[in-house]
Amino acid sequence: MTMCGEASSGLETVEQYFRLRPDVLIMDLRMPQLSGTDAIREIRAKDPAARILVLSSLSGDETIHAALENGAMGYLLKENAGEQTILAIRAVMEGKQWLPSEVKQKLAERRRTEPLTNREKEILELLAQGEANKQIAGILEVSDQTVKCHVGSILGKLQARDRTEAVTIAIRRGIIRSDKF
Repeated sequence: MTMCGEASSGLETVEQYFRLRPDVLIMDLRMPQLSGTDAIREIRAKDPAARILVLSSLSGDETIHAALENGAMGYLLKENAGEQTILAIRAVMEGKQWLPSEVKQKLAERRRTEPLTNREKEILELLAQGEANKQIAGILEVSDQTVKCHVGSILGKLQARDRTEAVTIAIRRGIIRSDKF
């Protein structure tokens, strides 16, 4: 195996991919300018046969799901990669999916919960910024009661006791990103 290039941003990753055409692209998801998930989507839109393996410290089930939905063929967690890295590269090279047991477990957990709507995710981000229901209602141009209903739905879907726990769960699962706040 030979490493043919590296990139320091999502945009550079896309450029390098199309310039170098590697057999397998190994990429992180947390990158400046363009997220890894967006880079995967952009690469796969132009090259559906691209073989992409994610190697990331991001372990939230929503993050993993998004990477796979957008075209990654494998997902390794950095803290557990070790000897699996070569096996994962070879599997992806052969066109096979590579998901270690801890990643499969995260995806199974995700299937047991009801997904949040885009509006609920938007409200969660505003909650994470410390906004109260009244401020959220003003920002989104909806009633206080509408926000209250959405917050109740969020708490139920995330099985959270309160708003703070809901935000904590959402960040841990990768539903919202903590680097935005």
